[in-house]
Amino acid sequence: MQVGTAFAKFVATIAVTFLGLAALTFFIGRVVPIDPVLAMVGDRASNEVYEAAKIEMGLDRPIPLQFVSYIWDVLNGNFGLSISTRQPVIEDLIRVFPATLEMATLGIIIGIVIGVPMGVTAAAHRGSWLDQVIRTVGLLGYSIPAFWLGLVGLAIFYARLRWTGGPGRIDVFFDGMIPPVTGMLLIDTLIAGEIDVFWNAVSHLVLPATILGFFSLAYIARMTRSFMLDQLSQEYVTTARVKGVPEFFVIWRHAFKPIRIQLITVISLSYAGLLEGSVMIETIFSWPGIGNYLTTALLNADMNAVLGSTLVIGAVFIFINKFSDVMYRILDPRARS
Repeated sequence: MQVGTAFAKFVATIAVTFLGLAALTFFIGRVVPIDPVLAMVGDRASNEVYEAAKIEMGLDRPIPLQFVSYIWDVLNGNFGLSISTRQPVIEDLIRVFPATLEMATLGIIIGIVIGVPMGVTAAAHRGSWLDQVIRTVGLLGYSIPAFWLGLVGLAIFYARLRWTGGPGRIDVFFDGMIPPVTGMLLIDTLIAGEIDVFWNAVSHLVLPATILGFFSLAYIARMTRSFMLDQLSQEYVTTARVKGVPEFFVIWRHAFKPIRIQLITVISLSYAGLLEGSVMIETIFSWPGIGNYLTTALLNADMNAVLGSTLVIGAVFIFINKFSDVMYRILDPRARS
């Protein structure tokens, strides 16, 4: 009974949050100074064509009826037709989102694998030169513009050293060779058994993902250091040291274990930020992800694509937030009551 109630509450929370998100995106789409009808028919269309398109798009009806229709369409997976691609927005999103997911996932893995040990090391050696170096790296991650770092990375590692692939997900020679299964090229190439294409895709992915990972690890390392400093000052850590527990176990078993719950929030927010904030990196690297798609839609006044992309990004935030709640309950028994 208690499990059923908790599950019902969980579903209700997601439903209400998603409804609020849909309402927000809808009304933002109605107040922005962009005429979706004019964007569809062009500024040279006659009044008759304009009015016919307005009626066809349902924009002649009252706002409440438009909102109800919009919610019904969203629940049925209908985000309208994209002006830019002349295809249903849902099909465009299914095509472009896996590219962003692939890059952001590798970026957050880099951020976790490097950022967490950096933060722990900085806290364990507080005030030392090592701490200063790690804090400086974190400061650079907050200060360096993404577009500048992306351009410098391309100039050095692609144009000069030829260590990585260039813009795009894959070389033109391999384009169209891999049938899409998951939409994530690394997985699809392995499914197809095309190892050469897999390594080519890796060479294109590694640079933008590393740059995203750099910004991610800066935030993760900074927060990990802060959490660890608080734990290292606790009495139970001092007691462990007095008992002669090796410093490695004092740091990683006694001090690090309690901060895992806090790190879940940090990593979740960082991951969601990479999924949502990779617009500049995708633009620089011509990465066909949702950020690039959203930018193109904004430039073309393609409001269906803009609202659909915004809704998907918001839904990702909701999912990651709820996933964090589940992880809280797994790692902290006190949260289960």
